[in-house]
Amino acid sequence: MIDITAFNRNLKNGHIENCYLFCGSDEFLIKENIRKLIKRVVKSDFIDLNYAKFDGSSLEDFDTVINACETLPFMSDKKVVLIYRASFMGEEKGCKSKLSGEFKKIHDYLKNIPEHCVLIFYYLFKSKRDKPGRRIYSLDKDICVVRADKIKGYQLENKVQEFFQLRGKNIKKIDLRVFCNLMEGNNLSAIENEVEKLCCYTYGRDIKRKDIQEMFLKNSEEDIFDVVNAISNKNLKDALHLLNELIYSGAKINYILVMIERQFSILFKIKLLLENGKQKTEIMKLLNIRSQYRYNIMVQQSKKFTLKQLKKSIQLCLNTEKDMKSFSLNEKTELELLLINTIA
Repeated sequence: MIDITAFNRNLKNGHIENCYLFCGSDEFLIKENIRKLIKRVVKSDFIDLNYAKFDGSSLEDFDTVINACETLPFMSDKKVVLIYRASFMGEEKGCKSKLSGEFKKIHDYLKNIPEHCVLIFYYLFKSKRDKPGRRIYSLDKDICVVRADKIKGYQLENKVQEFFQLRGKNIKKIDLRVFCNLMEGNNLSAIENEVEKLCCYTYGRDIKRKDIQEMFLKNSEEDIFDVVNAISNKNLKDALHLLNELIYSGAKINYILVMIERQFSILFKIKLLLENGKQKTEIMKLLNIRSQYRYNIMVQQSKKFTLKQLKKSIQLCLNTEKDMKSFSLNEKTELELLLINTIA
C-alpha cells in the first residue's frame, strides 16, 4: 500500500500499474489524482473511445466491467476503465452492493488484467475514522492500493495556494500557514469551500490576517468557551462530548489545547482583578474583552473556581502540551485526561 506522495512520484517517473484501488475519506483528493492518472494514460483526442466508467454503488454485473477491460483500445496503447464509489470493496457487513458476494471472482480477475488496460477502483470511507479492511489488504498483494490520506504541511499549503491563485487572490505565506493550520483535518473539498468564502469576504482586496481571524477563529473560540463552561459546571459528560465534536469537525488537538489554556488564563486574570477591586470597564479594557455579555458569562465561570484551581488547570494544560511534544502519546486521550483532571 502506498500513499499519494509515492503515487505521484511513480506517475512522474512513468511507472504505471495495470490496476489501482484508491481508498480514503477525501473524495476530492482521490478524484484529483485519478484525473492525473487518466491524463497520463490516455490522450485527450481519444478519451471518449478509450475511457469507460461505472458507478460501483449500482453496478449489478462485473462481467460488464470485464468486457470493457478486454476490448482493445482505439488508436492508443492503453485504455482506462474506472469504477467509482466501489462500495463492494468494503467489508461484507452492511454492504448493500450486489457485487459484494462476487468479491472472489473480482479478485481473481484483477490478477490478470490485460496489458492494454488500466483498471481503476476507488472506495470511499464512510468517515475519517475508517481504515482499510480485510478485503483491501488482501488486494494489496496483487494490485496497487493507494491510501489517499489527508495531505498536510507544505503539501497542503501548496494545494491551498493553488485554490487562492485560481481565484486571483493574493495571500502572504505566513497568513496562508495560519489558514492551513485552522483547516488541517478537513478534506480538500471542504477547504476549497472555505477558500471561496474567504475570497468572497475579501472581494476587491488582498487577504489580511484579520480576515482569517474574524471568519474562522470566532467560531472556534465559541466552541472552546462551551468546553470550559461545561468544566466550570463540573459536567464531564458534556465537556467530553463537546471535545469530540471539535475534533471530528477538524480542529487540531494542539489548537484546542492552547485555546483551553488561554480560556483558563483569562478566567484567572478576571478573578484576580476582581479580587483586587478592579471595575468591569477597566477589566474589559485590560483583557481586550469587547462583548459585555461574554464578560458577564466569564465572570460567572470564574466564580466557580478558586484562584488555586485555575492555576492548577493552567499548569495541567502546560504539562499536557509538554508531554505531547516530548513523548509518543495518544493526543486525544491526553486531552480527555486533561478535562477529567480539571474537573476532579
